[in-house]
Amino acid sequence: MQVFIQDLIKNNGYQATDLLAVLRAVQAQYQHIPKAAIEQIAALLCISRTQVIGVIEFYSFFHLSPRGHYDLLISDSITDHLLGKHQIAAYIEQALQVKLGEVRSDGLVSFDNTSCTGLCDQGPAGLINGYALPHLTPAKIDQIAGLIHQQIPVSAWPADLFAVNDNVYQAGLLLSQAIQHGEALHAGLERGFKETLKELDISGLRGRGGAGFKTATKWQYCAEETADARIVVCNADEGEPGTFKDRVLLTTHAHQVFEGMTLCAAIIGAEQGFLYLRGEYLHLYAPLKAVLAERKQAGLLGNNIINAGFNFDIQICLGAGAYICGEESALIESLEGKMGIPRNRPPYPVTHGYLGKPTVVNNVETYMAAAKIALKGGEWFANVGTDKSKGTKILSICGDCAKPGIYEVDFGTSIQTILHDCGAKDVLGIQIGGPSGTFISNTEFARKIAFEDLATGGSFIIFNNTRNILDIVNNFTHFFAHESCGFCTPCRVGTSLLKNQLDKIVNGHGSAGDVVALEELCQLVKTQSHCGLGQTAANPILTTLARYPELYQAQLKKISYEPGFDLDAALETARQMANRNDAAAHLSQLED
Repeated sequence: MQVFIQDLIKNNGYQATDLLAVLRAVQAQYQHIPKAAIEQIAALLCISRTQVIGVIEFYSFFHLSPRGHYDLLISDSITDHLLGKHQIAAYIEQALQVKLGEVRSDGLVSFDNTSCTGLCDQGPAGLINGYALPHLTPAKIDQIAGLIHQQIPVSAWPADLFAVNDNVYQAGLLLSQAIQHGEALHAGLERGFKETLKELDISGLRGRGGAGFKTATKWQYCAEETADARIVVCNADEGEPGTFKDRVLLTTHAHQVFEGMTLCAAIIGAEQGFLYLRGEYLHLYAPLKAVLAERKQAGLLGNNIINAGFNFDIQICLGAGAYICGEESALIESLEGKMGIPRNRPPYPVTHGYLGKPTVVNNVETYMAAAKIALKGGEWFANVGTDKSKGTKILSICGDCAKPGIYEVDFGTSIQTILHDCGAKDVLGIQIGGPSGTFISNTEFARKIAFEDLATGGSFIIFNNTRNILDIVNNFTHFFAHESCGFCTPCRVGTSLLKNQLDKIVNGHGSAGDVVALEELCQLVKTQSHCGLGQTAANPILTTLARYPELYQAQLKKISYEPGFDLDAALETARQMANRNDAAAHLSQLED
């Protein structure tokens, strides 16, 4: 092990920023991070042992105790629940003789939940040693169990077990025709990179990750910073349940995404770039590395790109299972080899980002759009959409519809039109923007996808009238409690309290006043949390409570009294018990 780790860290150049990559390799080799490895890694990288342990404990894909030689995870996202996750999990337990959340006694296999695999249109889905397993069925589980019991390496398993489909059903400005490799860069050079930035401004392109900040303005701010180096980062950590568009873009349009990043580098004067790839997309890592090598060979990366006299290279960094790293400052912390805890802002990444350098962080879809705008011009893009929302939006549509997959729609398209296109019928409601977004009811389908109405990073989960809204909200609330980074008390404690309070109501143990207490707690978590996770964690409760208050009230316990019960005496007794912990709830029930 000492030799393995020594060579590993030497190959990474003894850089503490590569701690996640080092830990991923050790985890893959030994099924956990051994204590002796922690000591050696800390010494070789010149960082504290507590920093290494902190990082291991922060990311869900790292473990201090051994996992199975075959580590199977199943998605616990609501979309997988709709497709039979619980039945498949029970079948796995039987086929592999291992309980959910445990390692089998012989150490061969372990089985557990994971928040989301990014395969929401192809569930129930899982991961085996980090590699995607779509469309899990009893027959597929039987095949997997046979391979495991024969101890055949995952690398030798049949390819069809790992076959992930793109499922692109509707193409628009971006998906209808891919640009040729290098086209956008040559167009930018011919026009002039400063003039190309003006075209981006004319286009009205706004960040496609959800926040919607104007892309040209962000690039301009970074370019104007006085610094010896600037950085370009592509955020491919789409951990929001229900979102999978970036997976498809990186599978089919990786060249165009990298071209957009290179264009950004030429405009702002950067020589270093990173693609931060969510850990669940391990299956994309090798193909993306091959694309980068191809671009370097073609003179589209590296030194003197397209003979224009500028240098730029891109490194792919894999996450390790932390939803919070989708937030740009948490992502930068992770790139630096740290726990992905969001930074205080200001300063913003555009002035103080990766290692304190001016940094542009944009979404996969944003870079892809920027490349095509450089080729086609700003007006081409701005002529589509609305006044405040230019161009198109790529949606990940899943849930109760005939054709779950990728749809590119013009901004301003109505929800009703989208539901028709994907074959959704008898719809109860839609979760737009993932758990952190908005739940809309079937009375709101005239609303439109646009920053001025329903803004979204791309998640679009459809629920029909057979679904229970409180089950959906419960799943989302448990998700946030699990994914809280723990940095601030309002989120760390608040999300757990939300989970417990909602469980109490959903399980029929709530009483008068509990819904009011739930709403008050929601407001506290929303207004006092440090970052966007906590600030949006209460959205599933608040948006459904506003639309379906009767559902919450219907779950409360109904209090009945025997004939001859003296209510006045009971109230007086409760008032006298005011110093007891349960007195307030008891009094509230009686008064109601």
